[in-house]
Amino acid sequence: MPPPDAEQCGPGSASSLSVIVPRWEWRTFGDRFGEADGRFAALEPERVQESDEVYLVSTESDASVKVREGLMDVKHLEDVNEDGLEQWIPVMKAGFPLPAADVGSVLATLGVAVPPLERATYTLDELLDELVRPNDDLLAVQVHKTRRRFTLGGCMTELTDVTTDRGATRTIAVESEDPALVIATVRELGLAARPNVCLARGLKALAGFGARRYAVIDVGTNSVKFHIGERRADGAWRTIVDRAEVTRLGEGLEETGRLNPEPIERTIEAIAGMAEEAQRDGVTAIAAVGTAGLRIAPNSADLVDGVRARCGVEVEVIPGEEEGRLAYLAVKSGLGLAEGSLVVFDTGGGRSQFTFGHGEHVDERFSLNVGAARFTERFGLDGVVSDNELATALDAIAADLAPLDGRATPDALVGMGGAVTNITAVKHGLATYDPDIVQGTVLDRTEIDRQIELYRTRTAEERRQIVGLQPKRAEVILAGACIVRTVMEKLGCESLTVSDRGLRHGLLAERFGR
Repeated sequence: MPPPDAEQCGPGSASSLSVIVPRWEWRTFGDRFGEADGRFAALEPERVQESDEVYLVSTESDASVKVREGLMDVKHLEDVNEDGLEQWIPVMKAGFPLPAADVGSVLATLGVAVPPLERATYTLDELLDELVRPNDDLLAVQVHKTRRRFTLGGCMTELTDVTTDRGATRTIAVESEDPALVIATVRELGLAARPNVCLARGLKALAGFGARRYAVIDVGTNSVKFHIGERRADGAWRTIVDRAEVTRLGEGLEETGRLNPEPIERTIEAIAGMAEEAQRDGVTAIAAVGTAGLRIAPNSADLVDGVRARCGVEVEVIPGEEEGRLAYLAVKSGLGLAEGSLVVFDTGGGRSQFTFGHGEHVDERFSLNVGAARFTERFGLDGVVSDNELATALDAIAADLAPLDGRATPDALVGMGGAVTNITAVKHGLATYDPDIVQGTVLDRTEIDRQIELYRTRTAEERRQIVGLQPKRAEVILAGACIVRTVMEKLGCESLTVSDRGLRHGLLAERFGR
């Protein structure tokens, strides 16, 4: 929603555009807005406007591109602040016929390739018929708006009925030059839990066009993994966010048998931050699951209830077999492995999941009580370790992995999880983690042994200086590497293939990919 003077600018009014002070904007969509509906119903709007517009939306961009009253109106996203508020700057307001150079600028703003332009100028119909409709990445949406404008909390606020040729919805927009006023007004209206969704993205969702964003959160014993995926209309996924935060939820679990208050609070804080980030990025839905640590601890409800109270996210504690199945699904879709026997293992902070299969078929799934955090605490592997101490730990790990004994060597062994991906990042010397480099890397026993020796001879602080190692994993990485080495040995594999696509990717495909 532009400032009032931006709405009134005429063609070629570059000087008018240049003096506009950008405002911070927030917008959400829906049929009902709870207490905000009652608030608006009690007020008399300062102005009511009807308008007919054509929006050009793109799978490749959320830019604001529309035609109203015969003018091409284009706005550029200038900035997004830490609260997810957006600043949109008018960059074009021009009449038809539109010069070819301006047409090229419009298409570039929409993020699509600019084809050879055969005309010197384009009417609106020529633009739509020759350049928009033939392009599968573009859609013209006919929009009728009824806008009711109010001033609330020092902010310009609009409640708008939006009717299109693809459906109808409502939207509330709040804007001001002062971002604090916008946030305060959104909270006052009871809308703080809703995502900030720009008009282009809202229209695409209404039309079922282009991409929708979904988030998954995987709450593990040692870390919380967070992924936002954008699903395009053709079913393809694009990664928006993929990161992990080490919270060590299972710290002290081996000693006390319970989740302890400080790790619980750290993990709740991390999940709440991820939920806020998902909201800022305009996700449609969030799926959150908990794994080994939450399955084991008798007080896992403390974490689940705390997350629900803090940010409204429901954490579902899933069985180990389900965890393994989802990881297998992620591997098959991410690595495109050929037919043949396959073992996928995911070593976490509390337990390790194993899935045996061939092709698309899962033959067996099970979970073992073998995790990096558990063995770190049990054998003091968070610092310098002697050869004898290391041998004792390896013997204990081998004993707990006894169910792997006597099994046939698979055609392919795939490892995933924080230990495997950190070992891979160290191998490549990745100062900044790059999932595309990690994905598909082959690790052999020689490299694993090299890194075990690297970690065994260093304190946690010295390990933190190793390029590629996530600093918060310094304490548990030696135990993780020992588990990986023992799995390879028991299955008779000289190497494994790394999958950066883990449980969270399988969950994304399962819950939102249909």
